[in-house]
Amino acid sequence: MLRERIDQYYLDQHKDREQHHFYISDAGKCSRAIFFKFKNVPKKELEARILRLFEHGNYIHQLIMRPLLSMRDIHVVASEVKIPPQELISGRADVIISDGKDLYIVDIKSMNSMIFRGLEEPKEEHINQLQLYMHFLDPKKGILIYVSKDNQELKEFQLDYEPKRVKKLLAKLKNLKTKIEANIIPERLIDWPKNWQCKYCAFKEVCRMTGEGEIGWKDFQKKIVAHNKRYGKVISLRK
Repeated sequence: MLRERIDQYYLDQHKDREQHHFYISDAGKCSRAIFFKFKNVPKKELEARILRLFEHGNYIHQLIMRPLLSMRDIHVVASEVKIPPQELISGRADVIISDGKDLYIVDIKSMNSMIFRGLEEPKEEHINQLQLYMHFLDPKKGILIYVSKDNQELKEFQLDYEPKRVKKLLAKLKNLKTKIEANIIPERLIDWPKNWQCKYCAFKEVCRMTGEGEIGWKDFQKKIVAHNKRYGKVISLRK
């Protein structure tokens, strides 16, 4: 009686919203997958169980914030800090702290114990996100805190601002913005389908159908409409 209703609650909360700008979490990720998100291309829906795991990550943030707020030698300057408004990208840093000498942007990440045990250095996508926070906000030092969801173990990595990396990340997003506005689907990843992003991508099927190189959005629409008719689906795509 309750299980189905609870599952539906999480599915309803996670309904796709129109995307009009990039999020910091998009930085360094597959350009084609981001393009598909902007265009509301049909994708594999996440299970309610997975969505509950995402929400569990919010509670883990609270578990880290409580001790930070109680420390005498560490001062929490601000939390949930939005980057300055702009057209290209938006984002919100978890917390900014001060040790009395320097300011640090702290980003909190949670993961299962299997991935956590093998983590010897911060994940590339998380480095990219923290670098952009450091670019748009004042602190030029950052800390990534990883939390094991299963046993609550912690790992910490300190990072300094890398202007060259940030320049490349922003250039890639600007280039992708141009393609989105011109209705050109980017080429797929060079190491497709072995790249880790491909393994978890919700657009696996449509990416395979699209092919290797760039393709016009209208040409892709013809492909997806033919595919949907074949399988009896009715899907509305953006123009």
